[in-house]
Amino acid sequence: MKKLVVFTLSLFFATGIALADTPKDADPKPAKTAETAKPKAAKEAAKSDSAVAAEIEELRQAIQSQQEQLQLLKEELAKRDRQIDEAREAAAAANARASEASTKAVEAANSSAEVKSAAETLNTKVADLSTSNETLKTTVATAASAKAQQNNNQENAYSIRFKGITFSPGGFLVAESVLRTRAAQADVNTPLTGIPFPGNDLSRISELNVSGRQSRLSFLAEGKGDKVKASGYYEMDWLGACVTSNSRQSNSYCMRQRQLWGQAALSNGWTFTGGQQWSLVTETRKGMDNRAEALPMTIDAQYQVGFSWQRQYGFRVTKNFGDKTWFGFAIEEPQITLTNHNSPTPFLVGGVGSGGGLLNFADTTGYSNNKLPDFIVKAAFEPGWGHYEIFGIISNFRDRIFPCGAATTQVALPASCPGTTPSANNAFNKSSTGGGVGVNARAPIVANKLDFGVHALFGDGVGRYSSAQLPDVTARPDGSLALIRGGGALGTLEFHPNPKLDVYLNYGVEYAYRTAYTYLTTAAAPATVAVGYGSPLFNESGCEALPPLPAGSGAFGNTNIPAGFNPSSAAGCTGDIRNIQEGTLGFWHKFYQGPKGGLRWGMQYSYIFKNTWSGNNNTPTAPGVNAKAVDNMVFTSFRYYLP
Repeated sequence: MKKLVVFTLSLFFATGIALADTPKDADPKPAKTAETAKPKAAKEAAKSDSAVAAEIEELRQAIQSQQEQLQLLKEELAKRDRQIDEAREAAAAANARASEASTKAVEAANSSAEVKSAAETLNTKVADLSTSNETLKTTVATAASAKAQQNNNQENAYSIRFKGITFSPGGFLVAESVLRTRAAQADVNTPLTGIPFPGNDLSRISELNVSGRQSRLSFLAEGKGDKVKASGYYEMDWLGACVTSNSRQSNSYCMRQRQLWGQAALSNGWTFTGGQQWSLVTETRKGMDNRAEALPMTIDAQYQVGFSWQRQYGFRVTKNFGDKTWFGFAIEEPQITLTNHNSPTPFLVGGVGSGGGLLNFADTTGYSNNKLPDFIVKAAFEPGWGHYEIFGIISNFRDRIFPCGAATTQVALPASCPGTTPSANNAFNKSSTGGGVGVNARAPIVANKLDFGVHALFGDGVGRYSSAQLPDVTARPDGSLALIRGGGALGTLEFHPNPKLDVYLNYGVEYAYRTAYTYLTTAAAPATVAVGYGSPLFNESGCEALPPLPAGSGAFGNTNIPAGFNPSSAAGCTGDIRNIQEGTLGFWHKFYQGPKGGLRWGMQYSYIFKNTWSGNNNTPTAPGVNAKAVDNMVFTSFRYYLP
């Protein structure tokens, strides 16, 4: 279009030039002969020149005006061209955007189709999943039913059903041995405080004992109702010794009661248990459930120094709060362990067991005359990592005191006593209250691989609640009971590298504080006499001396015990224990475990050490002697466990 406009203007301009060269009034006809026209032509030529000049000026002005208009038109055309270019660019951009939009629309349409297809596929998958879920539910229900049936069949296979009650046997049979470098005259249970001092003949002789007496059988009876489960449990072993028991030929030993209790467990979390059972102070692995006690893994039937436990009569009530918190209260059998030296005033704590009363008449210190039971409270927590317990004990200690019974050569009798002859006049009973607090804790350091446990008990008069059985009380010069402060602690590590192997490391200690008194004898022969437990005036000089000749041999004839069976102990060894410690390392290997039972074997090494309170033999200027005794023990065990 631009070229067409330029061409038109050029044509217009050329035509204008041509018209300018031709006179305005010229005759287009042919000219007359020159002769005729010359005069007239000259006259008219002058007139024509002025007219032509005017026309030329007019034409020039017209041309200038046209040129100006042309310039304006060119500028307008240039502006129009720019607008056209901009319009073209805008149109191109619009076309590009339209193309992009079209592409996106196509993509969106395709995506929408894909989404629709995916949604349809997802709906199909959801429907398939729903169907699969229903199938899975059916399968799980079937499997659960089959598992329940299998468990029921397995339970029935290992149990006896009678009138709605399930009877389940349990236990294990053992072949065990113990080697001690210093004889303790004991089977596989070690009298921990009884390891001999160097001043005892037994400290110079080792001992080897082999035994099956720790074999154990149990029977569990259970009956389940809508809101209660009733249970009864009986557990026995052969660690009892009867009058005819011997290790010479028949090796017959008595079956004894370990546990015998009944229980009612309600669906609301309350549980009531009564009978002989593990004391409430004993740690459990789960809540406060009976038969879930967390015992040291030792072969030694006396377990480990520092471990808090009793098996005795108890009636307990426990409450479960959501399998996270438990509270319990127990009334348990009381007893008193007593160590006393030189008390001048007679007193009475208990007596020797009566055979007719079905007590062991050979146990000369095992039956105290008690006023009240022991009371124990306990709380257990399982926050999600580990098991934790805290408990408290309250005990009553009573004795009968005879203030007028002291020998007058020792002390002067009180003025209230009639006469000067010792008698039972004015005797009276006196009670003291003791107790302590303890903790048990067990936590996995590495899940299913390494467990750490700690046990601790501390208080006044709580010695018998730990394995070593340090004394609860001693006597003052006036015959009243003084509670001995002390306690015990135990740390355990249990390593389970694989399901068939358990390795354990234990270290425990028990401690009894010095509880000592003195009195002066009569004025006729005044002297200071040490009384109580662990007095610095006691004589310990003979504990580590060379033992004398065995009693019952040579010049030391003894008709009560045959020669050769009466080892001697050095005189001058009071032997009140300050602390006793034991370290243990052992393992159990389960080389078979299946539906027919389990077979396992294990070994244990223990190093035990006890040390006395120092004594200077009533010589204040002399240094005190601190006696020590040690023993090394190796145990082995092979066991078959009932399924």
